[in-house]
Amino acid sequence: MNQSRLFVGNLSYQTMENDLQEYFSQAGVVTSVNLMLDKFTGKSRGFAFVEMSTPEEANKAVEMFHSKELQGRTLTVNIARPKEERAPRAGGGGYRGGRDGGDREGGRRERY
Repeated sequence: MNQSRLFVGNLSYQTMENDLQEYFSQAGVVTSVNLMLDKFTGKSRGFAFVEMSTPEEANKAVEMFHSKELQGRTLTVNIARPKEERAPRAGGGGYRGGRDGGDREGGRRERY
């Protein structure tokens, strides 16, 4: 597990990768910034992963920036957890009922 990778949440949607690079460099050497974007709109999803050069710098960044404000938003900063394995998504889903209104005997109803 990479102890120098940080999860940074509650970002302003205007925050760019270079803003994070500059901000987190106060705690040490930033080796990468990965701002998560919506795959359909290309806009920020409001969180990022920042990788520091050492676990010590990552811990320092958590201490310095967790619950601090950046561009009007209170940041969530913590050591990133490893990505969880997820089952592939199956298409569809939901209830697939019959077309006859629920009557199981051929769709005909007798009238009295």
